[in-house]
Amino acid sequence: MRLPLFLARRYFFSKKSQRVINIISLISVVGVMIGTAALIIVLSVFNGFENLIERLYNSFDADLRVEASRGKLFNVEDAKLDQLRALPGVHFVNEVVEEKALVKYRDKQYIATLKGVSDSFAASTGLDTMMTDGRLLLQSGDTNFAVVGGAIAYNMQMSLSDAYTQLEIYAPRRSASSLTHAEEAFNRRYISPTGIFAVQQEFDAKYIIVPIRFAREIFEYDNELSAVEIVAKKDADVSALQASVQKILGSKFEIKDRYQQHALIYKIMKSEKWAVFLILAFILVIATFNVISSLTMLVIDKKKDIAIFQSMGADAALLRKTFLIEGLLITFTGAFAGLVIGFIVCFLQRKFGIIEISGSGSFVIDAYPVQMLVMDFVYVFLTISVIGLLAAWYPGRRLIREKVNLRFISSDE
Repeated sequence: MRLPLFLARRYFFSKKSQRVINIISLISVVGVMIGTAALIIVLSVFNGFENLIERLYNSFDADLRVEASRGKLFNVEDAKLDQLRALPGVHFVNEVVEEKALVKYRDKQYIATLKGVSDSFAASTGLDTMMTDGRLLLQSGDTNFAVVGGAIAYNMQMSLSDAYTQLEIYAPRRSASSLTHAEEAFNRRYISPTGIFAVQQEFDAKYIIVPIRFAREIFEYDNELSAVEIVAKKDADVSALQASVQKILGSKFEIKDRYQQHALIYKIMKSEKWAVFLILAFILVIATFNVISSLTMLVIDKKKDIAIFQSMGADAALLRKTFLIEGLLITFTGAFAGLVIGFIVCFLQRKFGIIEISGSGSFVIDAYPVQMLVMDFVYVFLTISVIGLLAAWYPGRRLIREKVNLRFISSDE
């Protein structure tokens, strides 16, 4: 194996008799380098957005969410809630009541989802880090307050500086016998907004967070719940905790982790990432055609050397290994340079945010997020290795078989 490697290195670094061969070899290296760097950069940006979306969802969603398998509302015995709170790994258990309501603010109206939460919600969520105005305050003594999604606040032109204007909430009465008179058909309550949050459009345009006592009052609920949200401790095994909760509550309830709560979105993100990976890998396959061209030209250029090696006893296998290694040297040189360039670009973007997001003033970040994963580098390198191996194997095998045929080499050579 040493002789083929030695010959391949000499051919790789030596000046060819035809300058065009050097140019084609350089183009081959540059093509693989650019394709490799593009793969690393794109995958890292996708990782960055995926991590950003996870952080945004995690600031609002609990680790586990309990819902009824059938129907919208359910009752949970206090004893079972106590059992959930006593489970190892459970940090908070929040009771939730969710229902749609008509919201009025001055002359603006909006259909929003009122999310009534228990007292521990503010301490158990990361929503306080997502406040764009005001603060996360839901109750003070007997007074109730609301925290409003950013899109709702924008559509209703809400201003927290106006302390005299409250949100006017309308909800259908469960006991209403007639819908002809609004006063008889709807419950009406007033509540003051104390903060505006911006998590993600899905949440910002949907939710108004209120104390659960306010939600139960306006929706005329007693002990009914829409969901139970469980926040796990940092070192807890969420999968094991999910199984324990299911065992306590039984089959009448569905327990969803954060991935299952938004399974479609996470699947779309994964699918988009690997679809882009396949597209760029296909482009990289096209780029490796230059390797085939380079090896073809090199074999033709070195036909005298091939004849000499053959006369000295070299067989076709040795010659094939030589040009196979030559092709791999071209591929790996470009791949290594591409990995280094991709790493540097991603590092600079993560450190300094060089490439900004257009119109980022309305977004939660200013520049494209980047997160580099070791496995992405491994997958990219393995992909390029397979593509480079195939690109180097075919021309070397075919052309050497033709060149070692003595009839191909004229007697005057």
